[in-house]
Amino acid sequence: MRFKHLISAALASALVLGTTSRVQADGGDFIAGAVIGGLLGAASQQPKRKTTSTRSYRPRLPSTQEGKEIQASLNYFGFNAGSVDGQLGQKTRNAVSSYQAYLGYPVTGQLTPFEQELLISSYNRAQAGGVQTSQLVAANPDGTRGLLKQYRSEMASGGATMAGAPMMAAPGTTVVVNPVMPQGQGMGQGTLTAAAPAPTAPAAGGMPAFAAAQPEGAMPSFMGNGATVSLASHCNKVSLMTNTNGGFVTEASMSDPNQALNEQFCLARTYAISTGEDMISKVQGFTPEQIAQQCQGFAPTMSSQVAALSIQPRDQVLTDTSAFVLNSGMSPAQLASTAKICLSVGYRTDDMDVALASSLLLVALGERAYGELLGHHLSQGVGVTRRPDLAQAWYGDSLSAIDAGMPAVFAPGQPERQGLLRKASMSLNGVVIPQPAPVVPTSAPALPSFSVTE
Repeated sequence: MRFKHLISAALASALVLGTTSRVQADGGDFIAGAVIGGLLGAASQQPKRKTTSTRSYRPRLPSTQEGKEIQASLNYFGFNAGSVDGQLGQKTRNAVSSYQAYLGYPVTGQLTPFEQELLISSYNRAQAGGVQTSQLVAANPDGTRGLLKQYRSEMASGGATMAGAPMMAAPGTTVVVNPVMPQGQGMGQGTLTAAAPAPTAPAAGGMPAFAAAQPEGAMPSFMGNGATVSLASHCNKVSLMTNTNGGFVTEASMSDPNQALNEQFCLARTYAISTGEDMISKVQGFTPEQIAQQCQGFAPTMSSQVAALSIQPRDQVLTDTSAFVLNSGMSPAQLASTAKICLSVGYRTDDMDVALASSLLLVALGERAYGELLGHHLSQGVGVTRRPDLAQAWYGDSLSAIDAGMPAVFAPGQPERQGLLRKASMSLNGVVIPQPAPVVPTSAPALPSFSVTE
């Protein structure tokens, strides 16, 4: 009997102690959670610190043959991956990082499926091109690696097809920029983020290769790729002419409409660069160099719209650009901020594809004053074919928008600029602007004068 009592007492004590320990444990968990939450809240306000913890990662290496293809392709385009042994070590990852930086993709050292497809397919196409590849390399200022951008542009515009597999879309690496503005200026804060890559369908079979070009029915080309006009060099010449003439052309003094438009073109370029640099200075988390790389990767996605500028009327080009905006998955405010920054980058780095794509986006988003830039490009043949006839519509709509109350974005303190642009742009197509007839004061009839002698 006494033994039973001892057992009952022991069991009761165990139950009490178990309950107490659970209560203490629950209280300890609550306190620990509160402390950790406070630390995380404080850490989010502080710079990240280095930790001493080490983690073991098991690298995911491709097959030896696939690794050899990657290394051979990187070496061909001038990104030193070392010996072609199929083992993707640090040297190969460094080469991949250089490849990504050159094309404006996020620098990770690891190839995405699209980046790998572009690299190896471009290598196969270059190898199969023979003499044509040599001619393209000789005409490209970047040499062999310049083929990557050229092939990528053709892929984006549908100019090249993959053999045995559907065309894969390029990942969305366009930077969406919301500059962080100082508080108190009536503008919200934001950050620069990269749009999430679009999912890509798995390619059927092995690595797709570009189909070899067939000579039958191909359009012959005798003039090469043509000379690219440098806007920076062009504006230097315009500035010298302005200084020689003693100052800017005015509406009253204009005798050369082309010189007047060139002066206003270069002035607008300066304003666009300045505006974008102010926005870049407020972007957090990215250096100007990284932003420039991202903007370079943005232009190929709009290559078809930029090419249409030289061929199609304004309304049709804007219809196609608006469709691009709707399918981008970004808000208009994000796109507008990105376009203004990339417009600055394009003009600063003399990359007309970036500048033209950015200008088109801004006009399609309703900022019609930027249409003046497209009029300048078409009237002078910078980055596009010289088409003064198509330029007139871009000039006219931009001027009409400002006349209707839209703020001027270039030289807003010079309202007389409107009249100069209207007069000069209309004169390009031989339109003679009637001048008001000079007002000749009518003289009153003279009073008769008689000489009276006495």
